[in-house]
Amino acid sequence: MKKYELIVIGTGPAGEKAAVKAAYFGHSVAIIEKGDLFGGAEVVTGTLPSKTLRETALFFSGKYEKGLYSIDRNLQHRASIDDFMYRRKLVTTKEADEIHVNLMRHGVDIYYGTASFATAHVIDIAGKTPASIYGDTILIATGSYPYHPPQIPFDNKRVHDSDTILQIDRFPSSLCIVGGGVISCEYATIFATMGVKVYLVNDKESLLPFVDKEVTQELVSQMTNSGIKIYFNTKIESVTAEDKKPVQATLATGEILAVDMFLYATGRSGNTRDLHCEKIGLTTDKREQLAVDKSYRTAVPNVYAVGDVIGFPALASTSMDQGRVAVAHIFQTEDLTTLPHYFPYGIYTIPEISMVGLTEEQVKEQQIPYCVGKTRYTDLARGRIMGASGGFLKLILKKSDLTIIGVHIIGHIASELIHYGVELVENQKNLYYLIGRIFNYPTLHDLYKYAAYDGLSNLSGHKIKP
Repeated sequence: MKKYELIVIGTGPAGEKAAVKAAYFGHSVAIIEKGDLFGGAEVVTGTLPSKTLRETALFFSGKYEKGLYSIDRNLQHRASIDDFMYRRKLVTTKEADEIHVNLMRHGVDIYYGTASFATAHVIDIAGKTPASIYGDTILIATGSYPYHPPQIPFDNKRVHDSDTILQIDRFPSSLCIVGGGVISCEYATIFATMGVKVYLVNDKESLLPFVDKEVTQELVSQMTNSGIKIYFNTKIESVTAEDKKPVQATLATGEILAVDMFLYATGRSGNTRDLHCEKIGLTTDKREQLAVDKSYRTAVPNVYAVGDVIGFPALASTSMDQGRVAVAHIFQTEDLTTLPHYFPYGIYTIPEISMVGLTEEQVKEQQIPYCVGKTRYTDLARGRIMGASGGFLKLILKKSDLTIIGVHIIGHIASELIHYGVELVENQKNLYYLIGRIFNYPTLHDLYKYAAYDGLSNLSGHKIKP
Protein backbone atom coordinates (compact mmCIF):
# COMPACT_ATOMS: atom_id res chain seq x y z
CA MET A 1 0.00 0.00 0.00
CA LYS A 2 1.45 3.33 -1.08
CA LYS A 3 1.79 5.88 1.73
CA TYR A 4 1.44 9.66 1.58
CA GLU A 5 1.76 12.48 4.04
CA LEU A 6 -1.45 13.98 2.64
CA ILE A 7 -4.35 12.57 0.64
CA VAL A 8 -6.72 15.15 -0.86
CA ILE A 9 -10.17 14.06 -2.02
CA GLY A 10 -11.46 16.34 -4.78
CA THR A 11 -9.79 18.61 -7.36
CA GLY A 12 -12.00 21.67 -6.93
CA PRO A 13 -10.57 25.04 -5.87
CA ALA A 14 -10.00 23.95 -2.25
CA GLY A 15 -8.51 20.55 -3.08
CA GLU A 16 -6.23 21.70 -5.88
CA LYS A 17 -4.71 24.60 -3.93
CA ALA A 18 -4.19 22.44 -0.84
CA ALA A 19 -2.49 19.65 -2.80
CA VAL A 20 -0.24 22.02 -4.72
CA LYS A 21 0.80 23.94 -1.61
CA ALA A 22 1.64 20.78 0.33
CA ALA A 23 3.67 19.48 -2.61
CA TYR A 24 5.43 22.85 -2.96
CA PHE A 25 6.66 22.48 0.63
CA GLY A 26 8.10 19.06 -0.20
CA HIS A 27 5.44 16.75 1.16
CA SER A 28 4.18 13.59 -0.56
CA VAL A 29 0.66 14.19 -1.81
CA ALA A 30 -2.04 12.18 -3.57
CA ILE A 31 -5.25 13.63 -4.97
CA ILE A 32 -8.38 11.74 -5.98
CA GLU A 33 -10.94 12.82 -8.60
CA LYS A 34 -14.09 10.90 -9.51
CA GLY A 35 -15.25 13.15 -12.35
CA ASP A 36 -14.21 13.23 -15.99
CA LEU A 37 -12.84 16.76 -15.63
CA PHE A 38 -10.77 18.39 -12.91
CA GLY A 39 -11.94 21.49 -11.07
CA GLY A 40 -15.17 20.55 -9.30
CA ALA A 41 -18.07 22.99 -9.28
CA GLU A 42 -15.69 25.91 -9.86
CA VAL A 43 -14.79 24.67 -13.34
CA VAL A 44 -17.34 22.05 -14.38
CA THR A 45 -20.80 22.90 -13.04
CA GLY A 46 -20.75 26.22 -11.19
CA THR A 47 -18.57 29.28 -11.01
CA LEU A 48 -16.86 29.49 -14.39
CA PRO A 49 -19.57 27.87 -16.55
CA SER A 50 -22.35 30.16 -15.29
CA LYS A 51 -20.16 33.26 -15.52
CA THR A 52 -19.11 32.34 -19.04
CA LEU A 53 -22.78 31.94 -20.02
CA ARG A 54 -23.42 35.35 -18.50
CA GLU A 55 -20.78 37.00 -20.70
CA THR A 56 -22.08 35.09 -23.72
CA ALA A 57 -25.64 36.27 -23.03
CA LEU A 58 -24.45 39.88 -22.75
CA PHE A 59 -22.53 39.60 -26.02
CA PHE A 60 -25.31 38.05 -28.08
CA SER A 61 -28.03 40.27 -26.62
CA GLY A 62 -26.02 43.49 -26.91
CA LYS A 63 -27.67 44.49 -23.63
CA TYR A 64 -25.01 46.94 -22.52
CA GLU A 65 -24.51 48.40 -26.00
CA LYS A 66 -28.19 49.20 -26.43
CA GLY A 67 -27.98 52.21 -24.14
CA LEU A 68 -24.94 53.57 -25.95
CA TYR A 69 -26.55 54.91 -29.11
CA SER A 70 -30.22 54.24 -28.29
CA ILE A 71 -30.34 51.58 -30.97
CA ASP A 72 -30.53 47.81 -30.88
CA ARG A 73 -27.49 45.83 -31.89
CA ASN A 74 -28.12 43.69 -34.97
CA LEU A 75 -26.50 40.26 -35.12
CA GLN A 76 -25.58 38.38 -38.29
CA HIS A 77 -27.77 35.45 -37.15
CA ARG A 78 -29.94 34.49 -34.22
CA ALA A 79 -27.84 32.90 -31.50
CA SER A 80 -28.27 29.13 -31.32
CA ILE A 81 -27.83 26.95 -28.27
CA ASP A 82 -24.50 25.83 -29.76
CA ASP A 83 -23.40 29.48 -29.93
CA PHE A 84 -24.54 29.95 -26.35
CA MET A 85 -22.70 26.90 -25.00
CA TYR A 86 -19.55 27.02 -27.14
CA ARG A 87 -17.45 29.30 -24.98
CA ARG A 88 -18.65 27.68 -21.76
CA LYS A 89 -17.30 24.34 -23.01
CA LEU A 90 -14.07 25.98 -24.17
CA VAL A 91 -13.41 27.68 -20.83
CA THR A 92 -14.31 24.56 -18.82
CA THR A 93 -12.01 22.30 -20.82
CA LYS A 94 -9.12 24.77 -20.75
CA GLU A 95 -9.35 25.38 -17.00
CA ALA A 96 -9.70 21.67 -16.22
CA ASP A 97 -6.56 20.98 -18.25
CA GLU A 98 -4.70 23.78 -16.44
CA ILE A 99 -5.52 22.21 -13.07
CA HIS A 100 -4.31 18.82 -14.27
CA VAL A 101 -1.06 20.31 -15.53
CA ASN A 102 -0.56 22.25 -12.28
CA LEU A 103 -0.93 19.10 -10.18
CA MET A 104 1.44 17.17 -12.43
CA ARG A 105 3.98 20.01 -12.38
CA HIS A 106 4.10 19.89 -8.58
CA GLY A 107 4.53 16.13 -8.45
CA VAL A 108 1.11 15.31 -6.99
CA ASP A 109 0.08 11.68 -7.60
CA ILE A 110 -3.35 11.56 -9.26
CA TYR A 111 -5.92 8.82 -8.75
CA TYR A 112 -9.15 8.53 -10.71
CA GLY A 113 -12.23 7.11 -9.02
CA THR A 114 -14.58 7.38 -6.06
CA ALA A 115 -12.92 7.63 -2.65
CA SER A 116 -14.25 6.12 0.57
CA PHE A 117 -12.85 5.60 4.06
CA ALA A 118 -11.66 2.13 5.00
CA THR A 119 -10.09 3.56 8.16
CA ALA A 120 -9.18 7.07 9.28
CA HIS A 121 -5.91 6.68 7.38
CA VAL A 122 -6.76 4.29 4.51
CA ILE A 123 -8.73 5.43 1.48
CA ASP A 124 -10.25 2.92 -0.94
CA ILE A 125 -10.58 4.10 -4.53
CA ALA A 126 -13.14 2.49 -6.84
CA GLY A 127 -13.14 3.33 -10.51
CA LYS A 128 -10.56 3.94 -13.24
CA THR A 129 -7.55 3.41 -10.99
CA PRO A 130 -8.76 1.14 -8.15
CA ALA A 131 -6.42 1.19 -5.21
CA SER A 132 -6.11 1.52 -1.47
CA ILE A 133 -3.72 4.20 -0.25
CA TYR A 134 -2.56 5.35 3.18
CA GLY A 135 -2.44 8.96 4.32
CA ASP A 136 -1.04 10.45 7.49
CA THR A 137 -3.62 13.20 6.98
CA ILE A 138 -6.78 13.19 4.87
CA LEU A 139 -8.26 16.40 3.47
CA ILE A 140 -11.88 16.23 2.29
CA ALA A 141 -12.59 18.73 -0.49
CA THR A 142 -15.44 16.97 -2.24
CA GLY A 143 -17.64 20.05 -2.76
CA SER A 144 -21.42 19.97 -2.99
CA TYR A 145 -24.31 18.98 -5.23
CA PRO A 146 -27.74 20.55 -5.85
CA TYR A 147 -30.37 19.71 -3.26
CA HIS A 148 -33.17 17.52 -4.66
CA PRO A 149 -36.48 17.66 -2.77
CA PRO A 150 -38.49 14.48 -3.32
CA GLN A 151 -41.54 16.23 -4.79
CA ILE A 152 -39.63 17.64 -7.79
CA PRO A 153 -39.55 15.18 -10.77
CA PHE A 154 -36.04 15.92 -12.04
CA ASP A 155 -35.56 14.37 -15.49
CA ASN A 156 -32.54 16.40 -16.71
CA LYS A 157 -34.45 17.21 -19.89
CA ARG A 158 -37.09 19.73 -18.93
CA VAL A 159 -36.90 19.64 -15.11
CA HIS A 160 -33.40 20.66 -14.07
CA ASP A 161 -31.09 21.48 -11.20
CA SER A 162 -28.24 23.99 -11.44
CA ASP A 163 -25.88 21.28 -12.78
CA THR A 164 -28.04 19.82 -15.54
CA ILE A 165 -29.27 23.22 -16.79
CA LEU A 166 -25.76 23.51 -18.27
CA GLN A 167 -26.46 20.49 -20.49
CA ILE A 168 -29.57 21.75 -22.29
CA ASP A 169 -29.58 21.23 -26.06
CA ARG A 170 -32.11 23.95 -26.92
CA PHE A 171 -33.34 27.28 -25.62
CA PRO A 172 -36.55 27.05 -23.60
CA SER A 173 -39.32 29.38 -24.69
CA SER A 174 -40.16 29.90 -21.02
CA LEU A 175 -38.53 28.92 -17.74
CA CYS A 176 -39.77 28.70 -14.15
CA ILE A 177 -36.99 29.01 -11.57
CA VAL A 178 -37.49 28.24 -7.89
CA GLY A 179 -35.28 30.04 -5.38
CA GLY A 180 -34.28 33.47 -4.20
CA GLY A 181 -30.58 32.88 -3.72
CA VAL A 182 -27.46 33.49 -5.77
CA ILE A 183 -27.78 30.66 -8.30
CA SER A 184 -31.47 31.21 -9.05
CA CYS A 185 -31.04 34.97 -9.48
CA GLU A 186 -28.00 34.54 -11.72
CA TYR A 187 -29.74 32.09 -14.06
CA ALA A 188 -32.94 34.14 -14.09
CA THR A 189 -31.09 37.19 -15.40
CA ILE A 190 -28.95 35.18 -17.84
CA PHE A 191 -31.91 33.49 -19.53
CA ALA A 192 -34.01 36.67 -19.49
CA THR A 193 -31.16 38.48 -21.24
CA MET A 194 -31.31 35.83 -23.98
CA GLY A 195 -35.01 36.55 -24.49
CA VAL A 196 -36.48 33.65 -22.49
CA LYS A 197 -39.65 34.39 -20.53
CA VAL A 198 -38.63 33.77 -16.91
CA TYR A 199 -40.78 33.22 -13.81
CA LEU A 200 -38.91 33.35 -10.49
CA VAL A 201 -40.72 31.79 -7.52
CA ASN A 202 -39.35 32.64 -4.07
CA ASP A 203 -40.86 31.53 -0.76
CA LYS A 204 -39.37 34.53 1.07
CA GLU A 205 -40.30 38.21 1.06
CA SER A 206 -37.10 39.31 -0.67
CA LEU A 207 -34.27 38.04 -2.85
CA LEU A 208 -30.74 37.50 -1.52
CA PRO A 209 -31.60 38.15 2.16
CA PHE A 210 -27.95 38.66 3.17
CA VAL A 211 -27.53 41.55 0.70
CA ASP A 212 -28.26 45.20 1.54
CA LYS A 213 -31.99 45.72 0.98
CA GLU A 214 -31.54 48.83 -1.15
CA VAL A 215 -29.33 46.80 -3.49
CA THR A 216 -31.85 43.97 -3.80
CA GLN A 217 -34.62 46.50 -4.49
CA GLU A 218 -32.53 47.83 -7.38
CA LEU A 219 -31.98 44.28 -8.62
CA VAL A 220 -35.70 43.49 -8.49
CA SER A 221 -36.43 46.68 -10.42
CA GLN A 222 -33.94 45.82 -13.15
CA MET A 223 -35.09 42.17 -13.27
CA THR A 224 -38.69 43.31 -13.69
CA ASN A 225 -37.65 45.69 -16.45
CA SER A 226 -36.00 42.70 -18.17
CA GLY A 227 -39.36 40.92 -18.25
CA ILE A 228 -38.83 38.57 -15.28
CA LYS A 229 -42.02 37.83 -13.35
CA ILE A 230 -41.15 37.46 -9.64
CA TYR A 231 -43.39 35.77 -7.09
CA PHE A 232 -42.56 36.59 -3.45
CA ASN A 233 -43.74 34.65 -0.38
CA THR A 234 -44.89 31.89 -2.70
CA LYS A 235 -44.19 28.18 -2.55
CA ILE A 236 -44.32 25.51 -5.22
CA GLU A 237 -46.93 22.90 -4.35
CA SER A 238 -46.24 20.44 -7.15
CA VAL A 239 -44.56 20.01 -10.52
CA THR A 240 -45.69 17.71 -13.33
CA ALA A 241 -43.82 17.07 -16.58
CA GLU A 242 -45.84 14.88 -18.94
CA ASP A 243 -44.61 14.08 -22.45
CA LYS A 244 -45.55 16.56 -25.15
CA LYS A 245 -47.18 18.86 -22.60
CA PRO A 246 -45.84 21.99 -20.88
CA VAL A 247 -44.27 21.55 -17.47
CA GLN A 248 -46.89 22.57 -14.94
CA ALA A 249 -45.76 24.25 -11.74
CA THR A 250 -48.60 24.67 -9.28
CA LEU A 251 -48.13 27.49 -6.79
CA ALA A 252 -49.47 27.54 -3.23
CA THR A 253 -51.85 30.28 -4.38
CA GLY A 254 -53.44 27.86 -6.83
CA GLU A 255 -51.96 29.54 -9.89
CA ILE A 256 -50.46 27.15 -12.43
CA LEU A 257 -47.42 28.17 -14.47
CA ALA A 258 -47.25 26.26 -17.75
CA VAL A 259 -43.64 26.53 -18.93
CA ASP A 260 -41.22 24.91 -21.34
CA MET A 261 -38.58 24.14 -18.68
CA PHE A 262 -38.24 24.18 -14.90
CA LEU A 263 -35.15 24.87 -12.75
CA TYR A 264 -35.00 24.11 -9.03
CA ALA A 265 -32.11 26.06 -7.51
CA THR A 266 -32.54 26.23 -3.76
CA GLY A 267 -29.66 25.03 -1.65
CA ARG A 268 -26.85 22.53 -2.04
CA SER A 269 -25.75 19.49 -0.03
CA GLY A 270 -22.25 18.29 0.84
CA ASN A 271 -20.72 15.56 -1.31
CA THR A 272 -20.04 13.18 1.57
CA ARG A 273 -22.30 10.20 0.91
CA ASP A 274 -19.75 8.15 -1.06
CA LEU A 275 -17.07 8.71 1.60
CA HIS A 276 -18.82 6.52 4.21
CA CYS A 277 -17.71 8.86 6.98
CA GLU A 278 -19.59 6.75 9.49
CA LYS A 279 -16.82 4.13 9.24
CA ILE A 280 -14.47 6.49 11.06
CA GLY A 281 -17.05 7.97 13.41
CA LEU A 282 -17.47 11.21 11.46
CA THR A 283 -21.01 12.59 11.29
CA THR A 284 -22.60 15.08 8.92
CA ASP A 285 -25.51 17.50 9.38
CA LYS A 286 -28.88 17.37 7.61
CA ARG A 287 -27.32 18.88 4.47
CA GLU A 288 -24.52 16.26 4.56
CA GLN A 289 -21.93 18.90 5.48
CA LEU A 290 -19.02 18.52 7.89
CA ALA A 291 -18.23 20.60 10.98
CA VAL A 292 -14.65 21.86 11.40
CA ASP A 293 -12.65 24.01 13.81
CA LYS A 294 -10.63 27.13 12.96
CA SER A 295 -7.84 25.04 11.45
CA TYR A 296 -10.39 23.07 9.35
CA ARG A 297 -9.88 19.91 11.41
CA THR A 298 -12.93 17.66 11.81
CA ALA A 299 -13.83 15.63 14.91
CA VAL A 300 -11.38 12.97 13.68
CA PRO A 301 -7.91 14.42 14.45
CA ASN A 302 -6.14 13.50 11.19
CA VAL A 303 -9.09 14.37 8.92
CA TYR A 304 -9.63 17.92 7.65
CA ALA A 305 -12.32 19.41 5.41
CA VAL A 306 -12.50 22.57 3.28
CA GLY A 307 -14.66 24.22 0.63
CA ASP A 308 -18.36 23.76 -0.07
CA VAL A 309 -18.45 20.54 1.96
CA ILE A 310 -18.25 22.62 5.17
CA GLY A 311 -20.91 25.12 4.09
CA PHE A 312 -20.89 28.94 4.16
CA PRO A 313 -19.48 30.95 2.47
CA ALA A 314 -19.01 28.29 -0.25
CA LEU A 315 -17.18 30.62 -2.65
CA ALA A 316 -14.44 29.51 -5.00
CA SER A 317 -12.27 32.39 -3.75
CA THR A 318 -12.59 31.51 -0.07
CA SER A 319 -12.36 27.77 -0.74
CA MET A 320 -8.95 28.21 -2.36
CA ASP A 321 -7.55 29.87 0.73
CA GLN A 322 -9.29 27.44 3.07
CA GLY A 323 -7.26 24.71 1.37
CA ARG A 324 -4.06 26.71 1.80
CA VAL A 325 -4.81 27.52 5.45
CA ALA A 326 -5.58 23.88 6.24
CA VAL A 327 -2.21 22.84 4.81
CA ALA A 328 -0.51 25.55 6.86
CA HIS A 329 -1.95 23.96 10.01
CA ILE A 330 -1.31 20.37 8.91
CA PHE A 331 2.37 20.94 8.13
CA GLN A 332 3.04 24.01 10.30
CA THR A 333 4.22 26.11 7.36
CA GLU A 334 3.36 29.27 9.35
CA ASP A 335 2.70 31.35 6.25
CA LEU A 336 -1.09 31.61 6.14
CA THR A 337 -2.91 30.51 9.27
CA THR A 338 -6.30 32.17 8.88
CA LEU A 339 -8.57 33.73 6.30
CA PRO A 340 -9.01 37.52 6.32
CA HIS A 341 -11.95 38.78 8.35
CA TYR A 342 -13.20 40.74 5.35
CA PHE A 343 -13.60 39.28 1.88
CA PRO A 344 -15.62 40.36 -1.16
CA TYR A 345 -18.84 38.62 -2.06
CA GLY A 346 -19.67 38.65 -5.79
CA ILE A 347 -23.04 37.80 -7.32
CA TYR A 348 -22.98 37.56 -11.10
CA THR A 349 -26.51 38.58 -11.87
CA ILE A 350 -27.21 41.06 -14.66
CA PRO A 351 -26.39 43.60 -13.28
CA GLU A 352 -23.60 42.36 -11.00
CA ILE A 353 -23.70 42.77 -7.23
CA SER A 354 -20.68 42.85 -4.95
CA MET A 355 -20.29 43.75 -1.30
CA VAL A 356 -18.01 43.81 1.71
CA GLY A 357 -18.65 44.67 5.35
CA LEU A 358 -21.93 45.55 7.05
CA THR A 359 -25.26 46.20 5.36
CA GLU A 360 -27.55 49.05 6.42
CA GLU A 361 -29.86 46.49 8.03
CA GLN A 362 -26.99 45.06 10.09
CA VAL A 363 -25.83 48.43 11.45
CA LYS A 364 -29.42 49.20 12.46
CA GLU A 365 -29.69 45.82 14.19
CA GLN A 366 -26.39 46.41 15.99
CA GLN A 367 -27.50 49.95 16.88
CA ILE A 368 -24.42 51.54 15.36
CA PRO A 369 -24.98 55.25 14.59
CA TYR A 370 -24.27 55.50 10.85
CA CYS A 371 -24.47 57.59 7.74
CA VAL A 372 -24.89 56.57 4.09
CA GLY A 373 -23.23 57.95 0.97
CA LYS A 374 -24.37 56.87 -2.49
CA THR A 375 -23.61 57.62 -6.14
CA ARG A 376 -25.36 56.24 -9.20
CA TYR A 377 -23.51 55.18 -12.35
CA THR A 378 -25.59 57.69 -14.30
CA ASP A 379 -24.16 60.51 -12.15
CA LEU A 380 -20.65 59.93 -13.54
CA ALA A 381 -19.13 60.97 -16.84
CA ARG A 382 -17.83 57.40 -17.29
CA GLY A 383 -21.30 56.04 -16.66
CA ARG A 384 -22.80 58.35 -19.29
CA ILE A 385 -20.07 57.40 -21.76
CA MET A 386 -20.95 53.72 -21.21
CA GLY A 387 -24.65 54.35 -21.58
CA ALA A 388 -25.35 53.06 -18.07
CA SER A 389 -29.04 53.04 -17.20
CA GLY A 390 -28.88 51.98 -13.56
CA GLY A 391 -26.69 50.84 -10.69
CA PHE A 392 -25.01 52.56 -7.76
CA LEU A 393 -22.28 52.36 -5.13
CA LYS A 394 -23.28 52.73 -1.49
CA LEU A 395 -21.01 53.43 1.48
CA ILE A 396 -21.95 52.68 5.08
CA LEU A 397 -20.10 55.06 7.42
CA LYS A 398 -19.77 54.88 11.20
CA LYS A 399 -20.99 58.25 12.39
CA SER A 400 -18.56 58.60 15.33
CA ASP A 401 -15.37 58.67 13.24
CA LEU A 402 -16.66 58.36 9.65
CA THR A 403 -14.95 54.98 9.22
CA ILE A 404 -16.13 53.05 6.16
CA ILE A 405 -17.71 49.85 7.49
CA GLY A 406 -19.58 48.67 4.40
CA VAL A 407 -19.39 48.97 0.62
CA HIS A 408 -22.20 47.76 -1.64
CA ILE A 409 -22.23 47.94 -5.43
CA ILE A 410 -24.77 46.97 -8.06
CA GLY A 411 -23.89 47.63 -11.68
CA HIS A 412 -21.31 47.02 -14.37
CA ILE A 413 -18.10 45.24 -13.18
CA ALA A 414 -19.20 45.51 -9.54
CA SER A 415 -17.15 42.41 -8.72
CA GLU A 416 -14.00 44.19 -9.97
CA LEU A 417 -14.73 47.54 -8.32
CA ILE A 418 -15.32 46.00 -4.88
CA HIS A 419 -11.66 45.14 -4.26
CA TYR A 420 -10.82 48.76 -3.49
CA GLY A 421 -13.73 48.72 -1.07
CA VAL A 422 -12.26 45.68 0.68
CA GLU A 423 -9.07 47.64 1.35
CA LEU A 424 -11.05 50.59 2.69
CA VAL A 425 -13.08 48.45 5.10
CA GLU A 426 -10.24 46.16 6.15
CA ASN A 427 -7.87 49.05 6.85
CA GLN A 428 -10.56 51.12 8.59
CA LYS A 429 -10.19 54.11 6.29
CA ASN A 430 -12.53 57.01 6.83
CA LEU A 431 -14.51 59.34 4.59
CA TYR A 432 -11.81 62.04 4.44
CA TYR A 433 -9.18 59.53 3.35
CA LEU A 434 -11.42 58.55 0.44
CA ILE A 435 -12.16 62.14 -0.53
CA GLY A 436 -8.42 62.76 -0.66
CA ARG A 437 -7.75 60.03 -3.26
CA ILE A 438 -7.32 60.85 -6.97
CA PHE A 439 -8.60 58.39 -9.58
CA ASN A 440 -8.13 58.39 -13.32
CA TYR A 441 -10.82 60.47 -15.01
CA PRO A 442 -13.23 59.40 -16.29
CA THR A 443 -13.43 56.01 -14.52
CA LEU A 444 -15.98 54.11 -12.45
CA HIS A 445 -13.72 54.36 -9.39
CA ASP A 446 -15.07 57.90 -9.04
CA LEU A 447 -18.17 56.16 -7.67
CA TYR A 448 -16.23 55.88 -4.41
CA LYS A 449 -15.21 59.51 -4.26
CA TYR A 450 -18.61 60.95 -5.05
CA ALA A 451 -20.35 58.52 -2.71
CA ALA A 452 -18.02 59.90 -0.02
CA TYR A 453 -19.03 63.47 -0.88
CA ASP A 454 -22.67 62.41 -0.71
CA GLY A 455 -22.03 60.91 2.72
CA LEU A 456 -20.43 64.15 3.87
CA SER A 457 -23.45 66.08 2.62
CA ASN A 458 -25.86 63.79 4.43
CA LEU A 459 -23.80 64.01 7.59
CA SER A 460 -23.67 67.79 7.73
CA GLY A 461 -27.35 68.15 6.87
CA HIS A 462 -26.86 70.23 3.75
CA LYS A 463 -25.74 69.51 0.22
CA ILE A 464 -22.14 70.27 -0.71
CA LYS A 465 -21.20 70.68 -4.32
CA PRO A 466 -18.04 68.52 -4.79
